[in-house]
Amino acid sequence: MRVFITARVPEEVLARITAEHEVEMHDEDQPIERARMLQGVANKDGLLCTITDRIDRQVLERAPGLKVIANNGVGIDHIDLEAATARKIPVTNTPGVLTDDTADLAFALILAAARRIAEGDARIREGKFKFWAPLQFLGWKVTGKTLGIVGMGRIGQAVAKRARGFDMKVVYYSRSRLDPSQEKNLGVSYMSLDELLKEADFVSIHVPLSPATRHLIGSRELDIMKPSACLINTARGAVVDEKALVRALTDGSIRSAGLDVYEDEPELSPGLANVKNVVLLPHVGSATVETRTKMALMAAENLLAALRGERPPQYSQSVNSE
Repeated sequence: MRVFITARVPEEVLARITAEHEVEMHDEDQPIERARMLQGVANKDGLLCTITDRIDRQVLERAPGLKVIANNGVGIDHIDLEAATARKIPVTNTPGVLTDDTADLAFALILAAARRIAEGDARIREGKFKFWAPLQFLGWKVTGKTLGIVGMGRIGQAVAKRARGFDMKVVYYSRSRLDPSQEKNLGVSYMSLDELLKEADFVSIHVPLSPATRHLIGSRELDIMKPSACLINTARGAVVDEKALVRALTDGSIRSAGLDVYEDEPELSPGLANVKNVVLLPHVGSATVETRTKMALMAAENLLAALRGERPPQYSQSVNSE
């Protein structure tokens, strides 16, 4: 059958697919242009896409015989599930593959924002570090502080486990509360979102993007947070009202932030790049050699299974990426 791949994948993944099917691939590391997408997907049987691709009705109409949309990533908010379901096209993703990497990165951002790592690096490179002084370039302690986790799915739980090493008190809010035994094992306490925002020194977001979570953290929520608090987002950019966050960082409503995702990615809200008390990363939550390779292999296995007429291992039309 004929397969279209919208972005480069590791050689072993490409070899796995070409062993069974004819492949056309957009062989570049930058997002595929719309015209190229529409041309490439035309009359294909399988589509292996990424989180930067908009897979809508127009794309699906170009491939009336499409048998599977295999997403090389976890979130599927870029795919029109209603349109795919109407055409009986299974949509797959790669759940669980990036849990540890994203949890690691969330903690890296906590530490970077608290200890002003990016600012310190810039100062050294600019030749401005001339001497050590007792009150120079002070950051804030992480050990023993309160961590608030918004979304206690796989990644949220992994972050909670890492917090143990810093003797942090962990509170959480999630649409589905854990059972008491899970809370005890993780050492976490449940709170309403407002209660969490009022108490936490660090707030780390781990919810999927949906109509219910879009701008879950806006002006009101940022105002509830402690002036000394830090907001971390490694989930989806639009969960946070980015313009409101710029205002909160600028006027001191919160102390700092660490972001790996953006509301209108890759564009930043006006002023965000000029705010010194925020650490900005280029969506690298899953960016390790091991995980990106495993992710692509999982996507390929989903694709190949569907093209064989089998149920894909990670088949789901409604994915919770917490």
